[in-house]
Amino acid sequence: MSDSGQKHISFSELKLWKECPYRRKLVYEDKLKGFVGNIYTAFGTAVHLACEKGYTENLDSEERKKVFVESFEEETTQLNIEKNSEWEKFKEQGLILSSEAVSVTKQHFPDWEVFSAEEKLYESIDGENYNFKGFIDLILKKDDKYILIDWKTCSWGWDMRRKSDKMTVYQLSYYKNFFAKKYNIDLNNIETYFILLKRTAKKNRVELLRVTNGQKRLENSKKLLTNALANIKKGFNIKNRLSCRFCEFKNTEHCT
Repeated sequence: MSDSGQKHISFSELKLWKECPYRRKLVYEDKLKGFVGNIYTAFGTAVHLACEKGYTENLDSEERKKVFVESFEEETTQLNIEKNSEWEKFKEQGLILSSEAVSVTKQHFPDWEVFSAEEKLYESIDGENYNFKGFIDLILKKDDKYILIDWKTCSWGWDMRRKSDKMTVYQLSYYKNFFAKKYNIDLNNIETYFILLKRTAKKNRVELLRVTNGQKRLENSKKLLTNALANIKKGFNIKNRLSCRFCEFKNTEHCT
């Protein structure tokens, strides 16, 4: 719930509900401290910041690298991550991606201007007393057309199953729908992309993955959201034992 008292749900919360409704309850209702981060999340945060500032502040390659290093050091320090050989490897990979990501993206969209970065969404969900909350990494604009971009750091890339996974692509479905609602934009004038930033890849380290969001996919994503809210409001917090393996609450006093 926001400071204004309005209830909201984010894609992260929805995804957690899909994985395990009970785990969502522990994190979002009981306010238990869940996963706090690791070197992978620190890396992702630092690369995202380098990409964001690279675009919005028109930084050159060396300036983007500097942003990455400063952010990576700050993030890993907060997590008490040791500066060992693994840390140095992540740093080296981040320097490469910080240099290439913005350059490759601009090559694909050479005549597009920056509309916004970290665009906040906080829009009402039709038929619900909830808002959808989210942040879009980067939005480009040309004439009356828009491109919504979400940067994704990964190791070597995504296989076809990940690229077509419903909960993966629905993130951009929600972004497209609620961005259109926020600014009263025709859905046909919005395209959505994941940009994969591949940490361990030897070539093609930056991959643009267009996600098509036609009427059927948008409707299906809305149905999932409506179903989740219906169960949350009724207090149906079922434990999904199939998702216990990597859960931080497994075999604790909170979930046995």
